[in-house]
Amino acid sequence: MQTSLLQTKKHFFALDGLRGIAAICVVIFHFSEFIYPSDSLSPIGHGYLAVDFFFCLSGFVIGYAYDDRIQKLGIKQFFISRLIRLHPLVVIGSIFGFLFFIFEPSKAVDSYGVGKLIFLLLCTTFLIPYSGMDNRYNNNFGLNCPAWSLFWEYIANIAYAIILKRINKKWLTLVVFVAALGLLWTGYHAGDIAGGWSGNNFWDGFARIGFSFSMGLLLYRLRWKSKKQIGFILLTILLMATFFAPFISKWNWLIECLIAILIYPALIILGTNVAQNNIAQKVCKFLGDISYPLYMTHYSLVWYFGYYHEKNKWSISQSWCITAVGVVLVILFAYAVEILLDAPIRKYFSNKRKEKLASYKTSENRSL
Repeated sequence: MQTSLLQTKKHFFALDGLRGIAAICVVIFHFSEFIYPSDSLSPIGHGYLAVDFFFCLSGFVIGYAYDDRIQKLGIKQFFISRLIRLHPLVVIGSIFGFLFFIFEPSKAVDSYGVGKLIFLLLCTTFLIPYSGMDNRYNNNFGLNCPAWSLFWEYIANIAYAIILKRINKKWLTLVVFVAALGLLWTGYHAGDIAGGWSGNNFWDGFARIGFSFSMGLLLYRLRWKSKKQIGFILLTILLMATFFAPFISKWNWLIECLIAILIYPALIILGTNVAQNNIAQKVCKFLGDISYPLYMTHYSLVWYFGYYHEKNKWSISQSWCITAVGVVLVILFAYAVEILLDAPIRKYFSNKRKEKLASYKTSENRSL
């Protein structure tokens, strides 16, 4: 196999930037969950829809990066590529979550034995869903709650490598249509599309990834392009508006489904045709670089915020001031994780992989 097949393609900087904006909004949303008794009362109560945007963007990016080379690359190398890209931060987030939990001021760790803690760490590290942590709201991955979406991301990648890469646009359109019906059904019965993170709503995650990932893949294959260029700032405002949208109790589920089905695909199409100067590209690159480490490492600090918020009974204004500081801290922390841990680890494994493939190619040539 040629090592050139492992080279990454150029980025759509605006989409990188939007991914970073969505990750920051997820952080703010998670802080707000401790400030307000209900998401419907929070100004960013729809922040969880960022995951649907991530899923749709992931489908588009996977199609863009692998559709024209996965046949030559092979399923094994595709999975290795995805593991190198995704799993270092799964492990890093698990370790941080484990350490933060042990030293958490609430002393919740006292109700767990050593064996149970090791079991929880292994489940989170290897993305094995286990919703048995009562003091973590029975999240499927209590030590690092956001890892639930990575579980479904892996499922989508497996489905792509085995099935979705083989079907044409006609059949993929049918998949998207059926998945949209599944998402609507899920939203109607649950009242929203916020699920997937707990044992009680586990299969809601399947409906969310099922539609959004396949929709993103279809967007790439249809090659739809926006005739008009829209600035990154306007795209950011449109994306954030979906997170800050008010709750309309009777129709909330439908509004959320329409956002996932119509608005996020449109934003991705628009995001592929954005004119940017060098400064804007650098900003978007920074946002894209921190998006994944920010998403996978922020939640431990949020638990600390929740403990002190409950203990000190902060007012809403005090809570938001502390949240502002907390968001800055987790962004800086995520940047440090990216520079000092994630990027070097991925580079190490990528280089080792290329060396192995080059060695295999050399020995193959000699045998001829």
